[in-house]
Amino acid sequence: MHKRRVISAASLAVVGFALSACGGDEEGTAAQDSPSATASASASAPASSETPAADDSSGDNGGAAPAEGDVTAPGTKLKVGDRAVLPFAYTSDKKGTIAVTVTAIEKGAESDMAAFGDKAKGMTPYFIKMKVENVGGTDLSYASLKLDGVLEGGAGTGVILMGDIPGKCDRETAPREFTTKGASYETCSLAATKITPVTGAGFDEGDTYSDSPVVWAN
Repeated sequence: MHKRRVISAASLAVVGFALSACGGDEEGTAAQDSPSATASASASAPASSETPAADDSSGDNGGAAPAEGDVTAPGTKLKVGDRAVLPFAYTSDKKGTIAVTVTAIEKGAESDMAAFGDKAKGMTPYFIKMKVENVGGTDLSYASLKLDGVLEGGAGTGVILMGDIPGKCDRETAPREFTTKGASYETCSLAATKITPVTGAGFDEGDTYSDSPVVWAN
């Protein structure tokens, strides 16, 4: 079984390597720095075949939002700048439909990873920037969304980063007003890799998308 590396910024303390997943070319050595190591999101490799979207929503059709049931199909391949409509559950009582537009996947510098300590040495960060909209009109205030980095070739990075890089990739939660249709905010997910570049971002939340994520690529 491949191991997934979990790294937190120094200010949050390193939490260890506790999860299993499909790794890319990162190290697979298991280590446990904390007996209660956890992670808030999981990454999985995207589907290898392309599946047409149920609704070909993109960043160019910023008009009326699709109906709540009219969501982007699992396995859909999109371009950066395209808009996907997705079911979303943050907690048992915070569920709804959101639209996600990945606006950029930017490469950072190895020096940006200094706050993550020795475990991040040799890693290059990538900043997945996105706009999130409330499509269903349910109360999703203070919810948090994370997209996973996808390597060139389609594998997951095998790395979970707990934290952000202030000023370059700030992970924002939904504002208090994120309770009505059309409400939106912008956020960033941090990914990292040692060798193979990150060229995509994947949404794999929920049973429907866990084995067949929606993927945006440059």
